[in-house]
Amino acid sequence: MTEVVLVPTGTANTASVMAAFRRISVEPELTTDPSAVDDAGRLVVPGVGSFGAAMAEIDRLGLREKLVQRIRSGRPTLTVCVGMQLLAESSEESAGVAGLAVVSGEVERFGDGALVPQMGWNRVEPDGGCRLITPGWAFFANSYRMGAAPEGWSVAFSEHSGSFVAGLERGGVLACQFHPELSGGWGAALLSRWLERTGDG
Repeated sequence: MTEVVLVPTGTANTASVMAAFRRISVEPELTTDPSAVDDAGRLVVPGVGSFGAAMAEIDRLGLREKLVQRIRSGRPTLTVCVGMQLLAESSEESAGVAGLAVVSGEVERFGDGALVPQMGWNRVEPDGGCRLITPGWAFFANSYRMGAAPEGWSVAFSEHSGSFVAGLERGGVLACQFHPELSGGWGAALLSRWLERTGDG
């Protein structure tokens, strides 16, 4: 069976993510063990809630360096919603909290006049470098976003009071601001492609 290990960040919709993998015949395992995070063939970092709370749990579990090493080396890792935002250096949501800093810049709140949180379906448009994310409709639930594409990553964009980063790809890393586990057949197909194209981990 495909090995998928999920890290509970303390703010995550863990049950929904695990159910999504089960629907495509994969049984994920939960772990808070740093060595298991390091050894996992494929790792999932979901997130719902605040940037600061998720980073506090990651630090409490001693997972920061393991996650940074995995993502920088391009090993198969999926991050969802706040899980994607954790890749940044910081977030306006949680002043003074350092993110994983594997991408440059700060996560920002949607601008004045934007309806927040963005809650519902929105179009995702990948750039030419994306090999996993395809054009389609995904479910979002976010008040904060990456505004600019980080260097060295393939990027998918969406629109909500202007353009923002909907997803990132590099090597085996797939980072989703949207929720693939709540995005119907399009999301299920994305999870399946990530599993298939990351080989045996």
